[in-house]
Amino acid sequence: MAIPDFQSCMLPLLQFHSDGKEHNFREMVEALAKVFQLTKEEQGELIRSGTSKFDNRVGWARTYLKKAGLLSAPRRGLMAITPSGLELLRQEPDSINISLLSQFEEFRQFRALRHPKTGGVLEPESESTETTPEEALENAYQKLRTDLASDLLLRMRTCSPTFFERLVVEVIVKMGYGGTLQDAGRAVGRSGDEGIDGIIKEDKLGLDVIYIQAKKWENTVGRPEIQKFVGALTGQRARKGIFITTSDFSAEAVEYVNRIDAKVVLIDGETLAGLMIDHSVGVSTVTAYELKKVDSDYFSEE
Repeated sequence: MAIPDFQSCMLPLLQFHSDGKEHNFREMVEALAKVFQLTKEEQGELIRSGTSKFDNRVGWARTYLKKAGLLSAPRRGLMAITPSGLELLRQEPDSINISLLSQFEEFRQFRALRHPKTGGVLEPESESTETTPEEALENAYQKLRTDLASDLLLRMRTCSPTFFERLVVEVIVKMGYGGTLQDAGRAVGRSGDEGIDGIIKEDKLGLDVIYIQAKKWENTVGRPEIQKFVGALTGQRARKGIFITTSDFSAEAVEYVNRIDAKVVLIDGETLAGLMIDHSVGVSTVTAYELKKVDSDYFSEE
């Protein structure tokens, strides 16, 4: 089944603690994974920060239950149910969610600290029932990144061939290929046919070379174009190549490069825009946010 949202994890998590014993986080995750019958693949699905999505949601469910006074931390790294938690289970709720937790004063105080401007009162539609705060932050980031990539792609399609040539060279060098910008600039830009063709160093020492072709195209690049490129590789006795386009590649083109001996990498416009963002080409940082957590070791006494 699909990975449950963090609010759906709350009731089974509290029920898991109904035995009155102390449990660590890994025990909680494994128990809920069985409840929701998650596969190993689902348990291994990651969010952008590299954390397990399911672990993240169980963690936030635990945090919210603790803030409501339903779970407590009697010892470091361990959780246990409280009298309030047992009382809530005796009422046999169908589910536990943010709305239900709001009946507890401790949780309302927690919400007030999180949202001081609203006094902790949020309308139901103002907070997702499926994503954790961490996931909401990542989703917002991804939306901004997607919009930025679309803007970059539009600008690439309207820039001059010479400018596009320099852009591609800079991206490749920022990725660690081609030696210096000056070296790569000498080797690239030999065709002038609305794109670039050239040979650059694979590494700074020039132990191997990469043949590059880039096309400022609107239409999908098909297999025939890639076959021509592979033929050019053979003529240059080159083993590696990169084909870059501002459009995309047909399924036949992708299938073709997966079956040939030469190592050919296809970079479409969307991927190129992503590489520009990742390597700070044509973009500037507006602001940066660091996601931090409490350092438990700092607060532990000798």
